[in-house]
Amino acid sequence: MTRHPLRPRPYRWLPSRRTADLRLGERLLAAVVAFAVAAVPTALLLVLIESHWPPLHRLDAGAAHRLHTTVRDHPAVLSVLRTLSNGVWDPLTMRLLVAAAVGWLLWRRAWRLAVWAAATVTASGLVGWAVKAAVARARPALPDPVAHAPGFSFPSGHAMTAATCCTVLLLVFSPVLRPSWRSAARVVAGVSVLGVGFTRVALGVHWASDVLGGWLLGLGLVAATAWAFEGWRRETGRPVPPPLAEGLEPELAPDGPRRPEE
Repeated sequence: MTRHPLRPRPYRWLPSRRTADLRLGERLLAAVVAFAVAAVPTALLLVLIESHWPPLHRLDAGAAHRLHTTVRDHPAVLSVLRTLSNGVWDPLTMRLLVAAAVGWLLWRRAWRLAVWAAATVTASGLVGWAVKAAVARARPALPDPVAHAPGFSFPSGHAMTAATCCTVLLLVFSPVLRPSWRSAARVVAGVSVLGVGFTRVALGVHWASDVLGGWLLGLGLVAATAWAFEGWRRETGRPVPPPLAEGLEPELAPDGPRRPEE
């Protein structure tokens, strides 16, 4: 049977799988660089902090004073906040959850999504450390402190880690969750991210603007690396679903599309 001269060969335009994999790594690196350059909201927040913009200064000082006073006068509340901040929502706990998710992805042979999750969380830690060192903002100095934390204040490492890890977990597990469970997971993730910020300000170890900066950096980083992952899917001819609805790799769903041969 003779092929019609005008009929294109199927998938002729697709790059080889090895080439696409190499480009995935390049895209992840480019995404981190682009994120660092384009973090405009965080840069604007820093300008306002450094210029001691009165509205932001009043917000920081007022929130720190009111929440710290309330916590100091209620030992039971203080105990709960310490447990949440230093245990349930501790950055190590969050990273261990992502590490478990990476292990599950490797078991499911979702190699590239595992690389994406690990690279995103690793980059989050490195970016947070670098920004802290560059800004060198002092932590709140409150009378009769109820908690202490080492290092600089901006951004909040707890807030940034929570925003990064919770979003990564949602994008990984959304395909395998039923709609009702998916909604519940989003609620838990949202409460965790907001709760982390509240505990850090209430314990007097961060300003409110530190928490906001951590959220912006964490979410911005996930958005950048998710864009890189979606670009790899397009290059390999895979569908790119709405990430918040179906996750980054819908093939993980029990009744999802068949995973292409590796």
